Amino acid sequence: MRVTPSFRAPVFRTAALAAALALGACAGEPLPPGMVADGAGSAGRQASAPAPSVNPAEATIAFDPFTGAPGNIADALSRRIGAEARARNLRLVRRVGAPATYRVNGYLSASGDQSSTTLFYVFDVIDAQGNRAHRILGQEASAGAAGDPWAGIDTETIDRAARRAVADLAAWLNR
Repeated sequence: MRVTPSFRAPVFRTAALAAALALGACAGEPLPPGMVADGAGSAGRQASAPAPSVNPAEATIAFDPFTGAPGNIADALSRRIGAEARARNLRLVRRVGAPATYRVNGYLSASGDQSSTTLFYVFDVIDAQGNRAHRILGQEASAGAAGDPWAGIDTETIDRAARRAVADLAAWLNR
């Protein structure tokens, strides 16, 4: 059977989605029992994460460098997350390696074609003992780009990802 261009796009999207889901399991750990799929069955959300063991007003958070994204995208997302966190009065630790109540490891992936691009993100919140305390999963759609899917990730997409990720983190901290 000959693969036509119109057939390649859905196959590519399916393969990219599978890669993004595998990205969510970067540490080789299975998803915890509380994870549920969203309506599309692609990304997930944490159904019932345990409440943090630290008073939210005293918790400090350090975002470690993101994995998977080019530097310009990672830097832009980092700046937007910082601005969103400050707006929500979260206490960020800015120095790499500085002690913090929670460390956040971010994993990013982009997939798309000329008509649309999707930014996939996974943020694992790690407690002081090295255990994953919470997981934030999401995806944001953007305009397409020929060639490199990262070229389709624009400022609005980064802003939405930052707002949603920080809102989820703040909601979890304040449970």
